[in-house]
Amino acid sequence: MTDGHYMQQALKEAQQAFDEGEVPVGAIIVMNGRIIAKGYNQVEKLIDSTAHAEIIALTAAFNFLGSKYLPEATLFVTVQPCLMCSGALYWSKINRIVYGAEDEKNGYKRIAGSTSPFHPKTTVTGGILHNECALLMKDFFRARR
Repeated sequence: MTDGHYMQQALKEAQQAFDEGEVPVGAIIVMNGRIIAKGYNQVEKLIDSTAHAEIIALTAAFNFLGSKYLPEATLFVTVQPCLMCSGALYWSKINRIVYGAEDEKNGYKRIAGSTSPFHPKTTVTGGILHNECALLMKDFFRARR
C-alpha cells in the first residue's frame, strides 16, 4: 500500500471529527501493512485538551500491542503534529511519521524550527494528500466564521 492509501484512511478519521464538530484531524497507525490503531480529535467530546487524534491513536496502538514503544510503526496524520503530540511521538519511539497539511499556527515546526522534536531514529514525510487534508481544515474553519 502507498502513503496516499493510508492517508486516505486518516482522512476518513478526520471526516469523523468534522462530522462531530471537532477540528478535523485524523490519524492511523500502521505496522506490517496493517492498521493497528485509529484516532480523531475528540477535544470537545471528551472535554480534554489532550484528546488529539495522534494521542488517541497512540494509546490505542500501545493497548493493542501491549507495549509503550512503536519502533516498527508508522503514524499517518492529516495535519502536522503539534508540540504536545510531538513529545508523545518522541517517547513512543515511532519509526515514521507521515502528515498531510502543514500547520503554520500550531504545528511543531513553529516552535521547534529546524530542530526535530522526534526520536533520532524517526523519519518524517510531509505533504501527502496535502490539498485534501488542508481543504477539510479550511472548510471546517470557514463554516465557523
